[in-house]
Amino acid sequence: MTLPDTPPTDPVTLVVRRRIRAGHEAGYEQRLTELGELLGRVPGYRGTGILRPAGGGREYTVVARFDSLSSAAAWELSPERTAWLDAIAPMVDDQLSFERQPGLDFWFTPPAAPTLSQPRRWKMTLLTLLVLYPVSVGVTLLVAPLVGSWPLGLRALAQMVLVVPSMTYLFMPLATRSAARWLSPD
Repeated sequence: MTLPDTPPTDPVTLVVRRRIRAGHEAGYEQRLTELGELLGRVPGYRGTGILRPAGGGREYTVVARFDSLSSAAAWELSPERTAWLDAIAPMVDDQLSFERQPGLDFWFTPPAAPTLSQPRRWKMTLLTLLVLYPVSVGVTLLVAPLVGSWPLGLRALAQMVLVVPSMTYLFMPLATRSAARWLSPD
């Protein structure tokens, strides 16, 4: 396994696309439940998303987030992962792709992309700043009357509890769709 040149403290997202053999979908779904339980025991694991096949397709995408490269590597090299992969091997037609997305790059990756190519980093940075600034200021204005007397650390935490999910689930998906042409790699 070759690890990317990423600082060990940056968050990492693993994105795996597999084509499941016809008739093995129910068994694979059971194994996905098991996967969630296994990952839940990994230090540094932050969550999983599963994109299921649409319209009779058989391609599943599993997205697992870790707080650092070392946490992701611990999972990738674990005997639990090896055993899980052995268990699903008879159900899988093909592993279509396996990607490690460092930092917040996953915001910029279309979930159904056949290959996960990234826009230029300066474009990702600029778009993130253009979206994050008004969201951050808006949340600050919204929560300031409620948390203004709290210590700085708690005020910042209250803001981040609102900013991070709204950026991840609402504003960045809208922004990346709107700027898709501009973001596309040259």
